[in-house]
Amino acid sequence: MDENKLTGRLYDIQGFSVQDGPGVRTTAFLKGCPLRCPWCHSPESQEFYPQLSWIGLRCQGTELCQSRCMKACPKGAIELGGIREDPVKGEKIQMIHVKRDLCDNCGKCADVCYPAALYMCGKDYTVDELVRRLLQDKSFYETSGGGVTISGGEALSQPEFTLAVLKRLKEEGIHTALDTTGYASWSTVEKVLPYVDLFLYDLKHMDSEKHKAVIGVPNEPILDNAKRLAEAGAKLQVRIPVIPMFNDDEANIRKTAEFCKSLGDAVVSVQLLPYHNLGVMKYLRISDKPVAEATPPSDEFMQKLKDMMSEYGLHVTIH
Repeated sequence: MDENKLTGRLYDIQGFSVQDGPGVRTTAFLKGCPLRCPWCHSPESQEFYPQLSWIGLRCQGTELCQSRCMKACPKGAIELGGIREDPVKGEKIQMIHVKRDLCDNCGKCADVCYPAALYMCGKDYTVDELVRRLLQDKSFYETSGGGVTISGGEALSQPEFTLAVLKRLKEEGIHTALDTTGYASWSTVEKVLPYVDLFLYDLKHMDSEKHKAVIGVPNEPILDNAKRLAEAGAKLQVRIPVIPMFNDDEANIRKTAEFCKSLGDAVVSVQLLPYHNLGVMKYLRISDKPVAEATPPSDEFMQKLKDMMSEYGLHVTIH
């Protein structure tokens, strides 16, 4: 495909990131993911298509404002909703409600919503457009030993676009990281391998049946790709989301540590990512469906897991 015509769909670009690899980085979040992790802190990343998102705290509640978005919707999917109180003025504000069963994500309501309470999540970029944006922060990469992280969703679900962006970044001498679930064909992973300095590689559970039952896909391709990457000389920072009642039992943690150990020097570090419920509000922005919540693990419990994995000679941190 002609690179000049190639586009990718993103849901966010985050500058000054220090969580997604070494140094100060800019992280590009691509839309779409084949996994359905119930704890996903970015649910807007899962679907490939643009989605209407609504932030209630931005809703102004004036008759003029409500009439604009309600009239703009061709499906009649916007109605009067709940009441919130202005924290500054103490006034009652009549908010709107999106009837998700009618909404087709056309975005016409977002076009007329001046406070951006309604907005579309998902924007298309050409390779040139995205690379130009990422290079704006080049001075920060150079002074901090940072670079660019391509994340998701699952960036390998947009393989041609991801490959083209990574190639261009390496031509510019930028350190690159790819944050991935590892759920892709080896042929796809192999193509990006020469252009990735560090793989931020998720491991969620070592039992494939439980992995598929909860997340929707088996883990064999994920584990196999990790092994192949190690054999090919790639560098991996393994990331393990610690999810209560899913993968935080000692048996699974030890099996995960054993697997990381088997990858040898390819694993530069292991990050334990304690579950948090900050993504719950994001679910409510794009859906009316109830969201399952759990109690975040304690600091003491996370330290216990860290100590357990460190017994295998791994460099382990709590993210």
